[in-house]
Amino acid sequence: MTLRRRISVGVASVFSMFLALACILIYSTSAQYRKTEFINRLQDKALTTAKLLLEVKEVDKQLLKLIDQNTIYKLLDEKTIVFDDASNLIYSSLDDTEIRWNQSDLDLLKKDGFFYRNENDTEVVGMYYDFEQRDYFVITSAKDKYGRRKLAYLMYILLVTFLGGSILVWISTGFLIKNLLLPLENFKAQIVNISGNRLNHRITGNNRNDEIETLANSFNSMIERIDGAFESQKEFTANASHELKTPLTRIAFQLEGMMQNYQHPPEVLDYLKSIKNDAHQMSDLINTLLLLSRLEKQEKGKDFEKVRVDELIFVAYEEMKKQDPAYDMKFEIVETIGSEYHMEVMGIKPLLQIAVNNLIKNAFLYASDNSIQVKIISEPQNSLQILIENSGETISKPEQMRLFSSFMRGSNSAKVNGYGLGLRITKRILQFHGAELSYESPSSLLNRFRIGFKI
Repeated sequence: MTLRRRISVGVASVFSMFLALACILIYSTSAQYRKTEFINRLQDKALTTAKLLLEVKEVDKQLLKLIDQNTIYKLLDEKTIVFDDASNLIYSSLDDTEIRWNQSDLDLLKKDGFFYRNENDTEVVGMYYDFEQRDYFVITSAKDKYGRRKLAYLMYILLVTFLGGSILVWISTGFLIKNLLLPLENFKAQIVNISGNRLNHRITGNNRNDEIETLANSFNSMIERIDGAFESQKEFTANASHELKTPLTRIAFQLEGMMQNYQHPPEVLDYLKSIKNDAHQMSDLINTLLLLSRLEKQEKGKDFEKVRVDELIFVAYEEMKKQDPAYDMKFEIVETIGSEYHMEVMGIKPLLQIAVNNLIKNAFLYASDNSIQVKIISEPQNSLQILIENSGETISKPEQMRLFSSFMRGSNSAKVNGYGLGLRITKRILQFHGAELSYESPSSLLNRFRIGFKI
């Protein structure tokens, strides 16, 4: 999950939680207020009934019932009963309405003077009343139809408010966080453009003097230090390679002159040839370092042109034939269904030629029968693959993990001269061109290098 999404989800979730708590608090407070208010109304009704029955001599039971039936403040299913201290029923407001009571209710009133209970939405209140040194007990019940209806409507309002508010907050929070983090997205997009060949690129901030602007300035300072270190390394590599190249070339020419102009015993001649080969290998190593140095300075995509891969392969093969006429190459073009025939890729031809030369040379050097097979596969989705195969000893799994590292030489290279830089250079050149290089071993005696180009 991205940082923007985590912040949006976090902020919206916290707001939704607080909104839910607020709605629950409002509903529970309103429910408690309705209950308290209705209990007070029942108490007032019980107290009024008791006073009219016991204190007003002009009001008898029939008149009191008539008053209960016609009062404008009459409650739904209202019922009031009155008991004396001997638990005798002395008044009942309506004969067709029943209040469930038992002796324990009267005992509770004698002890506490009040009780409340809810029975199937019918709320019952009992209270103690003292008149002329006698104890009386009044029990009143009714249904708060309108109060509960208002409470249900309040729940509906709160639920709609919560859902609508949550949806609005989630949408607005996502939009707000997106706008707030837009400079960070631009910052990330600019970082993607920085590579080892583009260390001169600098990040532009949002000119708001905030944390992102500070981060951009700190990042630019870091890039400047890295660029300086890279330049120093490149200059040292280029200068050292250039300085070493001249004396090695002179040594090779002097050895060649000694071998041609003077008569030497066979053992001395073999010794001079070995020294000359070492000098040439050192020269090749220096040329490789110079090539890597130029490649690191080269800007990706610049000076790219269309290059035919089949021409690269045949040029590399002709170079190997000059070294040993016994070398043989089987060439094949494979077209998959739905693909267009194409042999051209975008790149710098001399660099691609070096990469192909290295792979063809390695394939011949490590082949057990001086023969290799090369396939060009034109695939759908605008991709082109080159497969270079030979029969010979394969590379172990641990060595495959380090195959494209610098100065890596496998256990099967004991009889082959080299410094372990060829595949590393090839990998760098192909990466520079946006291509992929991988090694496969389909069987115990088959080596395969696969190059994948995006057209």
